Amino acid sequence: MKRDLMEILACPMCKGDLDLEVSEEKDEEILNGKLCCKSCGECYPIEDGIPNMLPPDLREEMAT
Repeated sequence: MKRDLMEILACPMCKGDLDLEVSEEKDEEILNGKLCCKSCGECYPIEDGIPNMLPPDLREEMAT
């Protein structure tokens, strides 16, 4: 995920602004981390450069 994607992303639950927490970055590409909503506190994982913006209940369904 590129950092400039932050300009267009919003929390799918409440449409709030997101904070970016990076745990792994390579060549200006965010590989792992999370996006956390400043309003409702929900967090969305970034894995292998892909942000998973599904609501929490749908993420759990997809994992099973």
